[in-house]
Parts: sequence; structure tokens; C-alpha cells
Amino acid sequence: MTASAHAAHLAQLNVATLRHPLDDPRIAPFVEMLDPVNAAADDAPGFVWRLVEEGADDATGLRPAGEDVIVNLSVWQTQEALWDFAYRSGHLEVMRRRREWFERHVEAHLVLWWIPAGHLPTIGEAMERLAELRAHGPSPRAFTFASSYTAAEAAQHLRATPPAQPEKAARSSRPARAGEAESVQDHAESVADHAGSVEDHAESVQDHAESVADHAGSVEDHAESVGDHAASV
Repeated sequence: MTASAHAAHLAQLNVATLRHPLDDPRIAPFVEMLDPVNAAADDAPGFVWRLVEEGADDATGLRPAGEDVIVNLSVWQTQEALWDFAYRSGHLEVMRRRREWFERHVEAHLVLWWIPAGHLPTIGEAMERLAELRAHGPSPRAFTFASSYTAAEAAQHLRATPPAQPEKAARSSRPARAGEAESVQDHAESVADHAGSVEDHAESVQDHAESVADHAGSVEDHAESVGDHAASV
């Protein structure tokens, strides 16, 4: 874990559903990339910490989200540092080939949130943030690259959020009329629909970002091919 002068760090959880078991030959290229990609993360500017299984070099043996789901949990000094590693390093090759090894997720599979510098998130905390993103859409407590919040915005949101009230105190002493109950229900459904639309849009933007990453890799491959051809001429 590296030292940092930042007051807040960015935590990220990414979950991926395997198409095949890790010992299946069809997923061997991904397994072979694990050590070099993790080593690159450890040496990347802005890297702070990543989750590893006790006695191992990675977290692929931890399956809190299901037997066929692997998790990646890490902490970075800034969002820019995480983005640069994810899309401007050797990790990009994993992104480009992800459909060979992982199923497409219908729900959000990546969540970001701010934490105090020095705090190391637990896998339970990370799974709670992902569940919050899936249930309510992006917020200062759980967001994505496509719908991000600054550490200051997250801190302001935390200060502005009133503490939860006991259930009894939250209840009105007057029973709600039938019309009022229907109005509240309609409003709740409207809010849920809006949250779903926001989440769908965020996923669309995330897919676009991954598509751009794929295109960038293709351009890089083409440039190398042109360079090889020029050298041979």
C-alpha cells in the first residue's frame, strides 16, 4: 500500500461472471494476464491498495457474489489514476478481450465510492455499495465513471443527509387516506422508473467508454502494423 497526502481516496469494486472455470483452457489467456496486470497496478501512479486472498497474489479465489463471479476491489488516490490504469495501460488488453471470458452483465458491475484516506474497504462494504447502485442508481455514495462525483460532493452529501429516524417516529399518528396512499404509491413508482432510466443511461455510457477503449486498442494495433511494414520496406 502506498502513502498519500490526499484526504480521500477512491474505492472501486468490479465483478465479472466467468464463462468458464478458471482452470478451463478457454480462459487460460486471462489467467496468464493476471500476474502482469496486477504487477502493473501495484506500480501504477496513484495506486494505493488491492484486495488479495490470504496466501495468494490475487482475489480470484474469493467468491462473495457467487461461485462463478470473481471480484476486483482496489483503492486509488484519484479517479484519474484509476481511469489511466484501466484504459491506458496493459489492462486495456483485458478490456478488449473481456467478452471472450466474461458474461455481459444486465445490472451494474462496477461501482466507485469515496473513502477516508487510510481506510481499507471490506468486501462486505463493497458489495453493499454495488447493491445500492443497482437499487437506486448513481449517487455520491455509489457511482460509476459515467456518472461520477467528486470527493467534496460526496462529503457534502454525507453532511446533508439526516440520520435515519426510528420506524415509530417516522409513522404518522393519522392514518393515510386511500387517495393519499395511491398518490404516494404512484410517486414511488415514478421515482423507481426514473432511477431505472438513469441506471440504463449510465450503463449505456459505460458501454460506450468500453467501446472507445476497444477502438483505441485497434488503432494502436494498426499503428504498430504500419510501423512494422515501414521498417521492412
